[in-house]
Amino acid sequence: MRSLKLLLFLTPIFLLAFSSSAQEYDFFYFVQQWPRSFCNTNQGCCYPTYGKPPSDFGIHGLWPNYNNSSYPTYCDPNNTFDINEVQGLVFSLRAKWPSLKCPRSDSSRFWQLQWMKHGTCSVLSQSDYFSAALQLKAVTNILQCLQLAGIWPDDRRYTTLTSVVSAIQNCVGHTIYVQCNRDIRGRHQLYQVYICVNQTGTGLIDCPVFPTRTCPSSFRFPKF
Repeated sequence: MRSLKLLLFLTPIFLLAFSSSAQEYDFFYFVQQWPRSFCNTNQGCCYPTYGKPPSDFGIHGLWPNYNNSSYPTYCDPNNTFDINEVQGLVFSLRAKWPSLKCPRSDSSRFWQLQWMKHGTCSVLSQSDYFSAALQLKAVTNILQCLQLAGIWPDDRRYTTLTSVVSAIQNCVGHTIYVQCNRDIRGRHQLYQVYICVNQTGTGLIDCPVFPTRTCPSSFRFPKF
């Protein structure tokens, strides 16, 4: 099977505005979540007002991080989220970055939270921050990576974590991190995938550090 080696956009797509409010950080975590694994927990979920999301990994966030595992948050309370700054991206954001939290919403509060908590700690403007996430989503097709390796969201159990990690790493060409949660019956399931990105959001890198929670050797990949 031919693996997909992704060469990320290293051209100057973004005009970066380095402001005094932007905090120093070492890299980004680009985090995508499987919607079914968010929904079938004790907390439940609500689909957005504009309908059920696609059966695909959705963006959770683009998070500045330090090499010592800590991270900055809420760096500039004066740099408030303005939907007009991303107006041209709303259609794509609704499809690729939907909110699954209750009550139902148009997802803009989710984007606002991600911008205020994480985006204000980056060197990116609002439009560049959300554009970067959408570009990263386009070149890291996790579901396709898994399907190319014969791993489908069909509730089957996999004997090792290695099969999932290897499938994604063979596609993106860099180390990644897989996170699980538990469904309403207490069974481990594939939940989130962490991919690491350079400080400007323009290139994939090997993850220098991983979060603490991980997956057991066997877990589910539920249908959605």
